[in-house]
Amino acid sequence: MVTLDDLKGIVLLSHLTEEMKEKLLPHMELRKYKQDEFVFREGEPAANFFFLRSGKVVLEKRLSDKMTVTFGSVKPGYSFGWSAMLRQPYTTEAICAEPSEILVLDADKTHHTMEADNALGFIFSQRLLRVIKRRLEVRTEQFVKAIANNPECMVLLE
Repeated sequence: MVTLDDLKGIVLLSHLTEEMKEKLLPHMELRKYKQDEFVFREGEPAANFFFLRSGKVVLEKRLSDKMTVTFGSVKPGYSFGWSAMLRQPYTTEAICAEPSEILVLDADKTHHTMEADNALGFIFSQRLLRVIKRRLEVRTEQFVKAIANNPECMVLLE
């Protein structure tokens, strides 16, 4: 069973009151993953939102059998799998780069809790939007660097 102590250090939840966190606890479980184990795969129905307690998770997208692009890594205390909170399938793969402990939040049950407690829903959503915004910024930077370093595009930048 997940306790309030398990939520310490989880960045997205740090702005919630103790009472709000207690409302989320029944919808959470702690799972342990081995190195190279998938947390989820692209296209799977997104039923859970994740908080990395320890270890390291990488977010990847498979372009072909021979090519996979890593979009980023998740450090302890941070979240991933936000497609679940949007009720959309996962758009990337999440793989443990090392043994990891992950807090797993049931998205449907959390939606009902957030609808019943609008303050909880608002704060959680605002924090989630910050995560999404930051990831978009990082990916935009990656894209710009890739274009700028492409030899065929370099001529256009002169």
